[in-house]
Amino acid sequence: MRLIISEKANAARKIAQFLAEGPVKEGKHRSVPYHTFTWRGEECVSVGLKGHVLNPEYPEEYSNWQKVDPRELIDARILKSVSEKGVAAAVRSLAKKADRVIIATDFDREGELIGVEALSLAFEANPALMDHVERARFSALTKGEVTQAFENLVEVSRELADAGEARQDIDLIWGATLTRWVSRAVKRYGSAFLSVGRVQSPTLVLIAERELERRAFVPEPYWEVEAKLQDGGEPFVARHARGRFKEEAEARRALENLSEIAVVTEVRQREATRPAPTPFNTTAFLTAAANIGISPSRAARIAEDLYTEGYISYPRTDNTVYPESLDLREVLGFLTEVEGVGDYAGGLLRAQRLSPTRGRRQTTDHPPIYPTGRASRGELRDDQWKIYQLVVRRFLATLSGPARTLRTTLRFESGGEPLVAGGTVVTEEGWLAVYHYGRRRDEELPRLSEGDEVRVVATELLAKETQPPGRYGQGRLIRLMEDLGLGTKATRPGIIQNLYDRGYIHGDPIVPTETGMAVAKALKDFASEIASHEMTARLERSMDAISEGRVSKDSVVEESRELLRRVYDHLENSEEKFADIVWNGIRGDETLGPCPNCGRNLVVRRNRRNRKRFAGCEGYPECRTTFPLPQKGDIIPLGTACEACGLPEIKVLGGRRPWVTCINMDCPKKQEQRRAREETQVGGEETSEEQRDRKRLEKSTT
Repeated sequence: MRLIISEKANAARKIAQFLAEGPVKEGKHRSVPYHTFTWRGEECVSVGLKGHVLNPEYPEEYSNWQKVDPRELIDARILKSVSEKGVAAAVRSLAKKADRVIIATDFDREGELIGVEALSLAFEANPALMDHVERARFSALTKGEVTQAFENLVEVSRELADAGEARQDIDLIWGATLTRWVSRAVKRYGSAFLSVGRVQSPTLVLIAERELERRAFVPEPYWEVEAKLQDGGEPFVARHARGRFKEEAEARRALENLSEIAVVTEVRQREATRPAPTPFNTTAFLTAAANIGISPSRAARIAEDLYTEGYISYPRTDNTVYPESLDLREVLGFLTEVEGVGDYAGGLLRAQRLSPTRGRRQTTDHPPIYPTGRASRGELRDDQWKIYQLVVRRFLATLSGPARTLRTTLRFESGGEPLVAGGTVVTEEGWLAVYHYGRRRDEELPRLSEGDEVRVVATELLAKETQPPGRYGQGRLIRLMEDLGLGTKATRPGIIQNLYDRGYIHGDPIVPTETGMAVAKALKDFASEIASHEMTARLERSMDAISEGRVSKDSVVEESRELLRRVYDHLENSEEKFADIVWNGIRGDETLGPCPNCGRNLVVRRNRRNRKRFAGCEGYPECRTTFPLPQKGDIIPLGTACEACGLPEIKVLGGRRPWVTCINMDCPKKQEQRRAREETQVGGEETSEEQRDRKRLEKSTT
């Protein structure tokens, strides 16, 4: 009997359906499903894992954070414990009856490691299997891809698995050692611990450095002169050709000089071509998903689900060039039945020749992300449908012609002052007809010629300020991490999500909390190696070398241990200063604003009996002013006061989206918001988690 081991249960089911030469018999080992069928005249059993079945961890004697010196973790033995006992038992039981085993997990470092972990369980139960192991590698859960992979089985790559295991071990050693040291130094334990990570920390430093740039930025005032012009139709905007005026008096003189008529002095038109986008690799996909409001971590999970259901190809890839083996017309064939794009796909299908775009990176492990199966809106959740449509439309765009635009620039003279207006319209849609994300509206200008006169119907002086550098959005941060070698295509979304979960950042674009800023500063001051992207990028290159068989896993892990010893030495010599910096950040996040009674600070407190949080004056017991606070979600002080009542405003992170409120339950503004929410309720029930949280806030006491 051949035992086929997949990464997930639905992948195991699909493989059985694709390969079976007859009926598939369903079975269960306790609660773990497996599928028995015949392939090539031989009995096969397909079983799915739940990702990693073994996890690295330290022995029990190292579990006490307060008693064990974190330095001991650097050289402590790492164990591999079973994380999914039911799955492990099923693999062992089925392996006893097998004479061959095929690993069919995802084809990358992580997938190879998961497969090798499963093999270790199978070998425990049946050592004879050691000489009868094969590997099926495929990039899409479709009948054609899976069948071809099983007809061309290869060997398991121990080097690829070693690279994945090296990353696991190094991340555990660095994360556990430094997280415990920081938490001990700051005396934050339990759920309030402060995490540090080999990739997480330099990513946090990038965010914090951008915030410091913004805080150091000194805005400079400037003025712009704007006029509304009209030529019988809708008014359009023209601006003074000088652009920014540094002196208000100059701008005001220019404004006063404008007359009631503007004369066209020049008409210039320029055509431009916008080439179609290149195929999706992981980074481009996650960036595009972030641009439509789906975070990288959520988009990665959705894409993995769509892959295992057979709707899209493997979503972790660096490739931006479709392989010649990909039948583009076959894909277009089933896309003709997909809602919203069917007619467009049909038009491409009728073309005599298909010429897909090509990106700069071409690899041989996986193709770019493309649709592999037809889906309907009713089969998928809303967020899954959005991601599926994104992948489908991107694929269609890569097979489309370029878009063409026409840029019109009109120059005027009015009262001796030069004005300019510009507008761009799409003259040939090309790929924009199907890939509409981020498409701007056409800016049409009236058809005018030199010497034509138009009316000046309004003028305005705009006072503005120069702006600091923008914060990173999640999509932009993913691209920056890739450029700097921070993490991998598989790990970057989770790293960013960890920063959110630990309360180091919030919002999108990303805003660091004061705690996040303080942790980044302390690490830069006293552990520059962990704060630097160069160190972690160097380790990433070492793991590449492991996967290519040029160095051993043990040598790379030992090298990282030696580097960590040096980092630890620096930290030990600066524990008190490190803790002071971090505590200043923590206190900053807990300070909500001035007390309305005594002027001192209102800070986040917890009731000693029931642990409910509330806002209390730091002048206690002299000042006993308190206000209730939401009991769920992180609270971010905004440093602003409510317009209606003057009390501090906060942002609450939790539920479906963040929400802003003041801390005064009797605030007229808050009562008005509550009435508006009640009017939008359906059937008397709350419409979101946010509203339920606000209900709890109303009932909370100190």
